[in-house]
Amino acid sequence: MLDQIDYNGFELINNLSQTISFLNPFMKFLAGSAEYLFYAAVIIYWFTRTDKNRRMIFIALLSAAIGLGISVLLGDFFYRDRPFVAHNVFQLIPHAINASFPSDHATASFAIAMSIWLYRRKEGWAWLALATAISFSRVWVGVHYPLDVISGMVNGVLCALLINYIFSKWLPAKKLFELIFKIYDKIEQSIWKKKS
Repeated sequence: MLDQIDYNGFELINNLSQTISFLNPFMKFLAGSAEYLFYAAVIIYWFTRTDKNRRMIFIALLSAAIGLGISVLLGDFFYRDRPFVAHNVFQLIPHAINASFPSDHATASFAIAMSIWLYRRKEGWAWLALATAISFSRVWVGVHYPLDVISGMVNGVLCALLINYIFSKWLPAKKLFELIFKIYDKIEQSIWKKKS
């Protein structure tokens, strides 16, 4: 029953690539290259060198790493073929024949976007919108089912919320957080002194 609903949702979205095909180049960009905007954000926020931004990026990267680890485990335990393996689909981008469930793109993008939202609400909404667009595009181009991206979204958001909670509320984690940043600051300052 759930599989049929998921497939019907997939078919509805994937068929849009034929009925409103002028959006295909944009969807291909979102599905294949928009993740680089998240990489750029991580670098830019980190090198603005404010304490708030660095804490945010630490939470974002740790959340994404844990979320992707969970994604690998889920993919192994609940293996699901990609839509283009199991059905005739309109596949717009090439993709390896590996586990479809859950979506790594959705997991990582939502983990980072949610982490940004927790620290910078106004900008966070834009990043969450981008994560949503990336996830939707992965169905549009034929490489994921809707349930794959929804589960990736839930995984990423929950990881970001949990990691942020642990490092902001649990005293041992807060102390570890402070220690990591003190060590990093000392290393960074020594590098800048050598360069100047």
